[in-house]
Amino acid sequence: MVNQTADTILRNVHLVTFDRDDTIIADGALAIRDGVIVDRGTTGEITGRWDAAQRIDGRGMIAIPGLTDAHFHTAQTLMRGMITTLGRTRKLRVPTWREYYLPFEAQLTPEDVELSGDLAYATMLRSGTTQMLEAGGPHPEAMARAAERTGIRATVAVSTMDGGSRIPASMIMTTEQAIARNVEVADALPRIVDGRLARVHGGMSLRQVITCSTELVTAVHAEARARGVKVHTHLLEGTYEIDFCLEQFGRRPIEHLVDIGVFDSTLHGAHSVLTSDVEIDLYARHAASACHCAKGNYAIGSAPALRMWRRGVDIGIGSDGVANLGTLDIFRIAMLARVGQQLIEGTPNHNRNAVSAEEPLAMAVTGGARAAGFGHDLGALETGRRADVVLVSMDGPDAAGYTSPEAFLYECASGRDVTTVLVDGDVVVKDGEVVGVDFDEVRARAAARQQQLVDAIA
Repeated sequence: MVNQTADTILRNVHLVTFDRDDTIIADGALAIRDGVIVDRGTTGEITGRWDAAQRIDGRGMIAIPGLTDAHFHTAQTLMRGMITTLGRTRKLRVPTWREYYLPFEAQLTPEDVELSGDLAYATMLRSGTTQMLEAGGPHPEAMARAAERTGIRATVAVSTMDGGSRIPASMIMTTEQAIARNVEVADALPRIVDGRLARVHGGMSLRQVITCSTELVTAVHAEARARGVKVHTHLLEGTYEIDFCLEQFGRRPIEHLVDIGVFDSTLHGAHSVLTSDVEIDLYARHAASACHCAKGNYAIGSAPALRMWRRGVDIGIGSDGVANLGTLDIFRIAMLARVGQQLIEGTPNHNRNAVSAEEPLAMAVTGGARAAGFGHDLGALETGRRADVVLVSMDGPDAAGYTSPEAFLYECASGRDVTTVLVDGDVVVKDGEVVGVDFDEVRARAAARQQQLVDAIA
């Protein structure tokens, strides 16, 4: 019998598929054609059925689906370490998002944002993140150029506000301008191109309910729903937001969003730290998605991320960018989530095993895919899914002595163990290096520009 032809065969790899059956194939293989996984099985089965011009040997490695960073601020990339540095010599102004983050973003040029994207997206890919959801920032077209160049899968969006106090004037729009700008980005970068899922597309963004009028919120939601894209917003991130909504609307933020008809699968609520038990039910019932940003959420409150996950909410893991505790390694952030959720859900009841080993990483893989609106296309290594694949080496010192590859993956693997990354079947990281950009050159340019920007805002 004549073998079928694929573009790529990945073979001799330990497949951890993250499918519904938690399938693991010890000597596994994938056949990839036109950016899609067309077959999976043992190496013997796949090589017996398929030929391919490119064969990638995964011996000594674990293959998993790509990770998603479900809440990221591209425009804050060159702020890395700034708050810690300033805090060592002076008293910081609060809240930091209004006093530092927004003024920093407001001074950026398109070239600054593109450079920020090159640096951040290359860093993400090197640590196994194949998809990022932009929270909303200036110059999303520049973000898209950087995403295309590096090869990451990205939803880019513009930050829109038509209100709020002490917001930089350059970041405030009229309601009409904010609606038009969201529509412009989504239409210029459509989600589907030639019948296929675009690797880089435009979404929509509303910074926060306290800086956006109800007219803006409802209009942007309607435009996003008509185009099948997400509206990304910060939600239940602070007590000030709850107090604002109670004062203005007599309702908590999620209750208000339900009342005005926008709390549904179109809405992506980042942070969701102060979500009550009743509001978890609203998330699940209305199919809104969420993101747990474990680096910073625990400084705000007892984020119920694990309860949301177990009750069927489409919740992913996010870095929240690098302005807050600078790592972009979602493996490490998932481990922070594991520790934090154990403290919240198990420790008060003397339950030492409240969080299962695989749950935080599953949130980052399948939860992130679902939160992005791509639950049927990404998040598992199975036939018909896009071929976003990460190879994790078991040759490093952290893997030594582990009794199984899965135990190492769930407990100790990190971005430094990633060797090869595929997005849409294309190799975008090879031998630990990003193929599309000169990382050292980008890093040097970023360091020079960062100092200028930090001096201006400090």
